[in-house]
Amino acid sequence: MNRRNFLRSAGTVTIGGMAVRGLGSPLLSALNRSVAEDRVLVILQLFGGNDGLNTVIPTSAYSQLSSLRSQVLIPQNQVLPLSGLTGTGFHPAMTGMQTLWNEGKLAIVQGVSYPEPNFSHFRATDIYETGASSDQILQSGWLGRYLNFEYPNYPVGYPNVDVPHPLAIRVSGGVGAGLQNMGVNMGISINNTNDPLNLTGNIYVDAPTADCKGDKLRAIRTVQRQTDLYGNVIEAAASASCTHSNLYPTFSTEANRLAAALKVVSQLICGGLKTKIYWVSIGGFDTHASQVDPGNHATGTHANLLRAVSDNIRAFQHDLQLMGIEDRVMGMTFSEFGRRITSNASYGTDHGSAQPMFLFGSNVLPGMLGTNPVIPSNTTSATNLAMQYDFRSVYASVLRDWFCLHQSDIDSVLLQTYQPLNVINGAGCISTDIREANQQAGIELLSAYPNPFVERTTLEYTTLGGPTMLQVFNEQGQLVQTVFNKVMAAGTYKADLDLGDMNTGVYYARLQNGTNQQVRNLLKVR
Repeated sequence: MNRRNFLRSAGTVTIGGMAVRGLGSPLLSALNRSVAEDRVLVILQLFGGNDGLNTVIPTSAYSQLSSLRSQVLIPQNQVLPLSGLTGTGFHPAMTGMQTLWNEGKLAIVQGVSYPEPNFSHFRATDIYETGASSDQILQSGWLGRYLNFEYPNYPVGYPNVDVPHPLAIRVSGGVGAGLQNMGVNMGISINNTNDPLNLTGNIYVDAPTADCKGDKLRAIRTVQRQTDLYGNVIEAAASASCTHSNLYPTFSTEANRLAAALKVVSQLICGGLKTKIYWVSIGGFDTHASQVDPGNHATGTHANLLRAVSDNIRAFQHDLQLMGIEDRVMGMTFSEFGRRITSNASYGTDHGSAQPMFLFGSNVLPGMLGTNPVIPSNTTSATNLAMQYDFRSVYASVLRDWFCLHQSDIDSVLLQTYQPLNVINGAGCISTDIREANQQAGIELLSAYPNPFVERTTLEYTTLGGPTMLQVFNEQGQLVQTVFNKVMAAGTYKADLDLGDMNTGVYYARLQNGTNQQVRNLLKVR
């Protein structure tokens, strides 16, 4: 055996120290295209609900806060000042992000939330990852839908010469809802870049039997081959010689884990991997109790977490600068919610609504968007901070100014219209020929014309033979119609789809033919 191979759909398998969860299709390619054309987004998820009032501290309202959150408030003389911004400062543990602020590489979006916020960790996380409204259950993530827009033929025919690398990578965690699209993982998951085991040539000796067991074995082997190809390019990128920052922190387990994940991201980008989205996370922000040390509110659990986030973001940005690639990479933080204005009796805070979000990189428009939160005079333990910006407006900004989508395409990805914000330098978008190459990559098994349509559209599909199913779902993932589900001979066919009695909006046509699955967005208009 020389290197590795395995996995897919239902779970994450660790082989040779590398956990892989994902899909693709045969065809190995070297790192053969220029990386300068691609922009990379790094998502940093703060699990637990970050206390925004102790992160971006409104010193202009300090007298009010001193009576409302006496159990957790940071001493005013320890708040880190932000140059050019009065009445606002950072938690004293955030010196790394203060440095980025001073360098013009950090943007703050204040008061991010959504109407009728949910305070369940699970549901609120789902809302932020999918871009849903509080009364929606979506079966696709906002970045999963974006990747489906950019690479509509995925996963059939991937990897290929045009797109040899994973579309997205989740580092040190499973592929969550944010990177899924109608049952398809649009990315893979890795714990590290070690890939010593390759089963190719060792597991394909016996031919599959001509029965249902043989079909399942062929499906597994297909996924094994696909995953091995992604492992090859990941290991190749990881072996490149790159100069790394010496600023990564090592003071805690949380800091070490986040540092390890971000080092993997910077190494793979430097090594030439053309993956568009990386997703990392850090937990521990559910600070109902012991958020601060009673004797010193500038220290404690929350301080350690903020220091880990701040120091690692600073080190990661320094990494990109040393490698000469910081103009290609932008990062964004989010948590599932903020916390209440008032502190509780346990030196902590309870689940709240609005929170600050950070965008970092040399192409953000530096500064603070929005104002310091308004602290109502009649604040009680149930009072939440008012929303200033919908979180999906931040997403719309990323799609418009970083990934260069037109407004109609942004609306399709986010499932309705949200106003983008001016927080990213939108100059230098990718050329249309690159996007066209992305959209033509892979094997097209399903198309729709006309699209958009008013009442009817024609679905053209290709089956390799055997069990074939064509379904239509609405934007909430509910099955609208099963066009057919039957055994078919190999070939290309057409089916008429009549949605004349349905509401206008986004729908999904889904073709499944054995292990091959493809989803197409449909837009019904008036």
